[in-house]
Parts: sequence; C-alpha cells; structure tokens
Amino acid sequence: MKVGVFDSGLGGLTVVSSIQKIFKGAQLFYIADTAYAPYGEKTPEEILNRCDSITSYLLENYGIEALIVACNTATSAAIKHLREKFPFLIVIGTEPGVKPAILNTKTLNIGVLATPRTLKGDKYQILVNELSSIKKVKLHEQACVGLVEQIEKGEIDTKETFDMLEKWLEPMKNDNVDTIVLGCTHYPLIDFVIKKIMGNDITLIETGDAIAKRLKILSEEKGHINEGPLKINVCHTGEINRFMIDKILNNKNIEVRKCAIWVKKF
Repeated sequence: MKVGVFDSGLGGLTVVSSIQKIFKGAQLFYIADTAYAPYGEKTPEEILNRCDSITSYLLENYGIEALIVACNTATSAAIKHLREKFPFLIVIGTEPGVKPAILNTKTLNIGVLATPRTLKGDKYQILVNELSSIKKVKLHEQACVGLVEQIEKGEIDTKETFDMLEKWLEPMKNDNVDTIVLGCTHYPLIDFVIKKIMGNDITLIETGDAIAKRLKILSEEKGHINEGPLKINVCHTGEINRFMIDKILNNKNIEVRKCAIWVKKF
C-alpha cells in the first residue's frame, strides 16, 4: 500500500506520528508544502488548486492508493473536489474534533483553536450546526493568526509563543472552558504550552489517532495486510526545520528531500 499525506508544513507529521504507531507494511510519502505555507491565509481557490497539484504529483511519482489531507484548512477547501476527481483513491480528510469535545465537556464550554480559514469555512460551519443538537454548549472560537509560523520555525517553547497563546487562552480559562479542540494539525506540537496556561485538567482534542485508525480500516478493506515495516519519505517544497521532523517522528529511518510541485490549472 502506498499512502500520500500532505500539509502546508510540519503539522501533518503529527498525523504521520499516529499512523506509524499502528500502520504497517506500506510506503508513506509526506509532502510538506512549506513553499506555500501557511494555507490558512490563502483563498479557498488557491488552496484547492494546490491540493489538486499535490495529489497529481503523488499519483504520477509514487502511484499512491490512499491520500490523507492532513490539514483542516485544506480539507475544508478541497476534500469534495479531490474525492470527485480521484474516485479510485481512498481519501481521508481532517476535521476539528468538535463531536468528541461535545461528548467530553462537563462545563458546556468548549474552546476551538484553528486557522482563520478553517473557522470561516463552510465545512466547519456545517459540522457545528449538525452537532449542535447533541448537547447545548458554548463554543469559544479563536483564530490563531501567526501560530503556525511560530511552530514551523521550531519556536514551540519560546516567550513569544507563550504570550500569543496566553492572550487567546486566558479568556477561555475565565469562561470555564474545560475542553479545547486543536483545529489544526500543527497545534498538538504546542499542547504542553496550552496545559501550562490552562492547567493539566484541560482536555485537548486532536484527530491524528482517529485518522490513523480510519486509514487502517479502509486499507484492510482494500486487501492491505498490516504487517512488516512502514517506510516514510518526507518531501518539502520550501525550507523545513529538520530538527522538528526528528522531534515529531522520533524515527531515524526517514528519507528527507526537497521537491518542486507546480500548480496545475484545471
């Protein structure tokens, strides 16, 4: 089984980290699209075009059989298009874990940290509306402008990052938020900073493990035998922090190289 995974940068590697725990006997090709990062500040059309180009690149160069859009923003903009254009692929997207947050909260106050584009996207709004009937909760939404860039630079434990998060999280703490949805795959990388501010009792909802389980189930339905080593290749279109790759995956048997992916008009 050949699996393609992509994100605008390092964030999607949190999903790959979950995948490598349970998924075996496959090749995984990860695209860190750092030349076009961050996606959260691009238009939906720009994101869709980029997602289409990356998927075509993965198909043409590696013959992938499954695709994981390891980015909430890209999922919102392009998942419908990708499923329609590439119906022969297993296509798995990433959505904010609002449902598990609703089921978890005791105070009925939920924080949502995400990029501006994710929070404005139709997919997120539809998701929230569909789940509103489960339990009456209050969502405290925060667009985290600049946070992805901090993480990409490896500044996950600096005063600047702490101050950004503290400014956004203190109002949530005052409003008795007990559960926070990490609505971007980059954000699990600063979960310890969030806990410093909110306290260790805060529940953080991320989606990497759920995506990994979904991949395993769907691939086995296609005949994949989940045995043997998982080979991981990381390609980056711009600059990347190699130290952060090693920190996230803790796997020395990874090929890392630069690649060029041109936008295809369609």
